[in-house]
Parts: sequence; C-alpha cells; structure tokens
Amino acid sequence: MHGPDTPSPWVQRFAPLAARGANVLDVACGGGRHARLFARRGCIVDAVDRDPSCGEALAGEPNVRFLAADIEGGPWPYGAWRFDAIVVANYLHRPLFPRLAASLADGGVLIYETFAVGNERYGRPSNPDFLLRPRELLDVFGAQLHVLAFEDGVVGAPRLARIQRLCAVRASPDAHERLRLDAAD
Repeated sequence: MHGPDTPSPWVQRFAPLAARGANVLDVACGGGRHARLFARRGCIVDAVDRDPSCGEALAGEPNVRFLAADIEGGPWPYGAWRFDAIVVANYLHRPLFPRLAASLADGGVLIYETFAVGNERYGRPSNPDFLLRPRELLDVFGAQLHVLAFEDGVVGAPRLARIQRLCAVRASPDAHERLRLDAAD
C-alpha cells in the first residue's frame, strides 16, 4: 500500500509506543521499511521474511537481525520469545493470529495493517484468502488485547485500496504509563 521504502503512516503513528531498546518483530518484512523505522528509533528489531533477498536490503542496518524463514509452512522460528512490539503490514496468514498474540509481551503493542474484502475493486490482492473480512482484526485481537485504534475502509494513497488497521496492547500493570498517545518521540 505504500512505497517500498516509505513506512506506513499508520505504523509511524503508533511507533512511539515502542520505547528505545524495545524488542520489535517485523513480520513479512519485505524490503525492511518498518524494520528500519524502529531501528532508527533505538529499538532492537527482528525482521523475518521467507524471501532471503529481503535480508540484503537490511544488511548492515544497525539493530536489525534478519531471518529468512517460511512462517507459513515451517515452525515458528521464535519459540517462546516475547516482543515489546509486533508490526505486520500488507501480509495476511490467519493461522498466525494466535501466534502473534502469544508472542506479544505484557504491555507490548501490535500494529497491524493489511488489505480487506472490497479491495478486489481496486486491484491486488483480490484473492479472499488474502483479504480480511469485515471487522476481522478487531474480532480476532479485540478479545485478547486492549484496542487503541481500529479503522476499516478505503484509502486513496498511495493508491486506492480497501484496508483494515489495528493498534492494540497487551494489558499489564504498568500499561497506563506506556499508553500516552501524545508522547514525544
């Protein structure tokens, strides 16, 4: 939905919820635009994609570890690790939903944005397997996490697309300290 090097405005909006030094997982990282965003904010980023060439785009990027892994067909490569933030953009594999929620640390933030049913009017993806159903992100993660923001609709930039976006946190005793939406970078 965004250029290969430009971070999503949705992800940029909520990136400050991951503090310096936070462990961040960038799922299906592609060219690494979000891995670089979080690394430059002082986070330690694990970026995963099944395409090994994605690692080339992140080679030499401080604070980023790239892993080439098939997270759809192979085992979850992160075992019981917990992340302070997980970002997913333009990627959908429903069987990973429980794993993503389980991999979020107490007080951790999930930032998710991808295509939804109705996008077939605007182009790819058009396969229903890769399009979220109405309210799907909210229904799946809302029962387990505290939802800070959810959107479901059509965007005009960088191209017309039907999307869903969610930002949610795993509640913890100190979560209220981290949920300052107006906090400075």
